[in-house]
Amino acid sequence: MDNKLITVTSPLLPDLDDFTAELKKIWDSKWITNNGSYHKKLESALAEYLGVPYISLFTNGTLPLITALQALRITGEVITTPYSFVATTHALWWNGIKPVFVDIDPATGNIDPNKIEAAITPKTTAIMPVHVYGKPCDTRSIQEIADRYGLKVIYDAAHAFGVKVDGKSILNAGDLSTLSFHATKVFNTIEGGAMVMHDAKTKQRIDYLKNFGFANEITVVGPGINSKMDEVRSAYGLLNLKQVDAAIEARCQVANKYRDALCSVEGITFFDDMPNVQHNYSYFPIFIDAAKYGMTRDDLYAKMKTENVLGRRYFYPLISEFSTYKGLESATPENLPNAHKMADSVICLPMHHALSDEDIKRIINIIKK
Repeated sequence: MDNKLITVTSPLLPDLDDFTAELKKIWDSKWITNNGSYHKKLESALAEYLGVPYISLFTNGTLPLITALQALRITGEVITTPYSFVATTHALWWNGIKPVFVDIDPATGNIDPNKIEAAITPKTTAIMPVHVYGKPCDTRSIQEIADRYGLKVIYDAAHAFGVKVDGKSILNAGDLSTLSFHATKVFNTIEGGAMVMHDAKTKQRIDYLKNFGFANEITVVGPGINSKMDEVRSAYGLLNLKQVDAAIEARCQVANKYRDALCSVEGITFFDDMPNVQHNYSYFPIFIDAAKYGMTRDDLYAKMKTENVLGRRYFYPLISEFSTYKGLESATPENLPNAHKMADSVICLPMHHALSDEDIKRIINIIKK
């Protein structure tokens, strides 16, 4: 029996010959970073593909979060979710901002808008929600609250590349949205990220901030950092953009096979597609009810590992459980019951464009046993 390692994800890679041809052009130009032609082309191509007015490329997905908070001059407290990757909250910490956690909606895994208002204090300046697993937040309710209290909204859209609601990109919600192009994401530039903004003036300010604050050769307009994407990864991204639709379609087929096979397994639940949403199938989380399934989440996770299938407990533990944040008043389990329940029951199954039917059958058989 085939027992090859099945990883939870696999990077979308451009054709090596095509990439080598682009590298030759970069080598010939001797322009390898600092807003070169490939960088400009990728920003333009992504803005068109994603249906957004302005986008700024970054060297990873964490730096646009940090820079967004700087650009909007966020201070004090920011309301956010404990159910995410740690970079969401680390970006606040690096800016000297206090995270305030509110619970999630168990139907989506996203921040629960009904819990936000109770967490607002005179020190609150913004809300930072996450489109968890690429599932869109309730952006309308969040914006209504933000407008009522004069708060900014920055979306961590790391998982949400290409996701649309009613045919429109969710990246246009809020004041700013940030993306990750890490190797594990639907669209990757090896490492990389981006920020989406609504107007040319903000785009210019962001572009200054990600290049040390330089407005020109002799003028520094603010305390910026160096977080530019280079030409090599920009070229890689342009090639990957040509094949990302096919990769998303392949992921969709994987998700459908999982759902068909697992819908009758007692003690296992999963998310269905949301109405009027164009998903990107970036993850496939399942949730284990140990009493009904006959095995705990951690037992299944370990069993999969022994059979050379790597799931991931995204997102466990909660950010609020890590030592940096555990002492915050909002980090108590009593404040976050839904988030704790989800974190304690989740396994993300292998999900990527290169999974074969045999791979999927192997994964399903382990779970059904």
